[in-house]
Amino acid sequence: MRVFAWLSFLAQTTIIATGGAVRLTGSGLGCPTWPTCTPESLVPTEELTYHSLIEFGNRMMTGVVGIIALIVFVLVWRIRRERRDLFVLAFIVGAGIVAQAIVGGITVWTGLNPFIVGFHYVSSIVLVCVTAAFLARLDAVPGPRELAVPGWYAGLAHATTAVLALTIAFGILTTGAGPHSGDAAAGRNGFDAELLEHVHAWPGYALFALTVVLAVAAWRLKLPTLGWAATLLGVELVQIAVGLIQARNGLPPILVGIHMVLAALAAATMTLVVLRLKRPVTADVPAEASVPA
Repeated sequence: MRVFAWLSFLAQTTIIATGGAVRLTGSGLGCPTWPTCTPESLVPTEELTYHSLIEFGNRMMTGVVGIIALIVFVLVWRIRRERRDLFVLAFIVGAGIVAQAIVGGITVWTGLNPFIVGFHYVSSIVLVCVTAAFLARLDAVPGPRELAVPGWYAGLAHATTAVLALTIAFGILTTGAGPHSGDAAAGRNGFDAELLEHVHAWPGYALFALTVVLAVAAWRLKLPTLGWAATLLGVELVQIAVGLIQARNGLPPILVGIHMVLAALAAATMTLVVLRLKRPVTADVPAEASVPA
């Protein structure tokens, strides 16, 4: 189960990269219909271009993530009563993949509408976060949980999560206004891309500042979130560096793709920080292990 849980997480992250490749190479309508590639063929034909192969390859990745998710679900099924948490997470991933495939079809039918493309990306990030949560819960003790950090710290972590979500949302709007539409005929969302670049950066810097506070507080108070808060800080540093470089160099496609994947990894890491805010309820908690108010 652990092996396939990791494969599920890696596959969900990989499909963001392949989806980014589709968009950044202008292959969004390489297969102009859905669920078939053309009205007459399920797969690309000789008349089509390499764009069709790139788009079809991304569609095949949906099958890969679906098969892995099904295997995880079957493995969890036998322990569904003892580990209801894992069963629910596995079900969400399976149902999410089906919904994501349908949204992908709608994206093609609407000629790569930038808002639907953005929603498609959000759904991918959510699935990355759910598969990360599944991995985290594998070694967790099932049952009731209690707060393992001070109340103010938990509130700060949730506020940081909200700022991360806002940063990603503005990033999606910025991309939807920029040059990488996925196809020469695809429309843009109509916003000012240059202005949105700056607006997107503001919550990004706020996110970094909040994460610094989370990491330092976890270190000073010896909280269980320290490891993942420090990891989140590292991901954000790389993300900021990539964002600055791409903005100053005309948005090279490879850097935009890396930026997309890093955003998903940041969201997954934030999920793990939030999950570490609580611990299993124990009958007797030593006084020295109690959390300060």
